Amino acid sequence: MTDYAFINGYVLSGCRDMVPEQKTVLTKGNQIAKIIEPERVPDDYKIIDLQGKYLMPGLINMHVHLPGSGRPQKKQRDAAKLVRTLMSNPLTRKIVYSLCAGYAKTELMSGVTTIRTVGGISNYDTKLRDEICDGKRIGPRILAANEGISVPHGHMAGSVAITATSVDQVVSYVDQVAGEGVDLIKLMITGGVMDAKAKGVPGELKMTPEMVKAACDEAHEKGFYVAAHVESTEGVRVALQNGVDSIEHGAAPDQEIIDLFHSRHAFLCTTLSPALPYAFFDRSVSHASEVEQFNGRVVFDGIRACALSAIKNDIPIALGNDVGCPYVTHYDFWRELVYFHNFVGVSNQTALYAATLGNAQLAGIGNETGSIEPGKAADLIVTDSNPLDDLNALRTVDMVMAGGILHQDPSVKRNPEVDLQLDPFLSKTL
Repeated sequence: MTDYAFINGYVLSGCRDMVPEQKTVLTKGNQIAKIIEPERVPDDYKIIDLQGKYLMPGLINMHVHLPGSGRPQKKQRDAAKLVRTLMSNPLTRKIVYSLCAGYAKTELMSGVTTIRTVGGISNYDTKLRDEICDGKRIGPRILAANEGISVPHGHMAGSVAITATSVDQVVSYVDQVAGEGVDLIKLMITGGVMDAKAKGVPGELKMTPEMVKAACDEAHEKGFYVAAHVESTEGVRVALQNGVDSIEHGAAPDQEIIDLFHSRHAFLCTTLSPALPYAFFDRSVSHASEVEQFNGRVVFDGIRACALSAIKNDIPIALGNDVGCPYVTHYDFWRELVYFHNFVGVSNQTALYAATLGNAQLAGIGNETGSIEPGKAADLIVTDSNPLDDLNALRTVDMVMAGGILHQDPSVKRNPEVDLQLDPFLSKTL
């Protein structure tokens, strides 16, 4: 591997109080070797002249479903039927895996050097994780959950989640997924926007408290933490009462829930991106029904309220964008940072910290990546301008380095319709 010296740039460390610093960063193999004064570059490094650009840690996307493309949809699909069809023969299974690998590469080329998958198809997440680690494919570091665990008529049942019908079976499924070498366990505790059939009832509790507790107990016994899809206040309460470690999405909390977050040492993974199109797009664009639009706003407001309360009450917050939902693509994680700034009111510095070192620490890999420090992985990105001034700087990255491997002039294929509909929200506030 080539050893690099990044010179003539501004370094953003990824730490909570980061400010631009004119330093030279040396990478040796797959690690950051040193951070030195600009005039002290050793002779045996390949020089990368940043010409005044900004060097920072690669982004970490904490909520990804690799099989999803994020393409706009005119009508809701039967995802379970589609997955059954695609997995019915070796040729289509190979195609699905290739798509997942391609989407993972897209994440990397957009500046995301680590992803946390929270529901996928078969054991593809762990298989791809290992192939990337072995250098057989190009992609980000993956923290993999493989298939989530749901219940009959539950969220994503039969597509990116297997279906448990009893306490014994949910424990068995935890054992099954753990045996595939996953990094975490994912539960689908409540429904979502598209699961609700009436106004005001998205996030209906689907998995019983007994099943949640049994799954969490078994996962913790085996050394795994548990992430849970939750989109209602009742669901958040049930999840935290029964052992869940991270609430994915969230809902408006009360004092009991705030206390549960603290006593459980749990964190919130905020995902503003997926509900936004349902909540705010004209229905002629989103193709959502009146009920779906109403419930989209309920879920969006709940996620935002949970994030606001978390900040006020010192509850740790991770950021993910729930890739795979309509209008949520594998190259647009940067939009989640913008929404976090616009709709929750955090500073650009806080948003970038959350998506780098903050996410790394909450994912349990803060000693490996997430900041520019000697000994950490050489996971780096370069932007033309300073994201602390404007997070839109992250829209296009000039360079990506993952594990010491440098990709110059990375590119992704963008969907013009996605940009057309979402770009107006880059300046919207509530």
